[in-house]
Amino acid sequence: MDIKEIQNLIKFVAKSGASEVKLEMDDIKITIKTGSESETTAVQYAPVATHMPQMHAPVAEVKPVAEAAAPAAPAAAENSKYITIKSPIIGTFYRKPSPEKPLFVEVGQTISEGDVLCVIEAMKLFNEIESEVSGKIVKILVDDSSPVEFDQPLFLVDPS
Repeated sequence: MDIKEIQNLIKFVAKSGASEVKLEMDDIKITIKTGSESETTAVQYAPVATHMPQMHAPVAEVKPVAEAAAPAAPAAAENSKYITIKSPIIGTFYRKPSPEKPLFVEVGQTISEGDVLCVIEAMKLFNEIESEVSGKIVKILVDDSSPVEFDQPLFLVDPS
């Protein structure tokens, strides 16, 4: 909308006797107010901004490079000797077959190939996750009743 069209609109509103007219188009918003006592016309012209939802980035703690790299290297080397058992499906991880029964496995327990380690519920079906390796459970990486993703690490096993 150019200035000529706005001026014509102001004249039209003044002649019509309306006290206020609001016009919204794709990219502009115009409000015309006329005062009956003093016969003045005020125009408010504002471009309409499209509001996009703002995405907030996750806040991460920043550490100096030397400090951040030092602890990560020994941890990676330490975990490299262990076998990671990962989730074959998406669902909810459970360490027990039912609330009143004992845990399938605990840290420090020796397991054999084929032993049931946990169940993962997916769409109301409880899938037993069996060990594909023999060894000793070093660490359980997921809390009971937590959601898990496909290929998410569940257990660390020491095969020796």
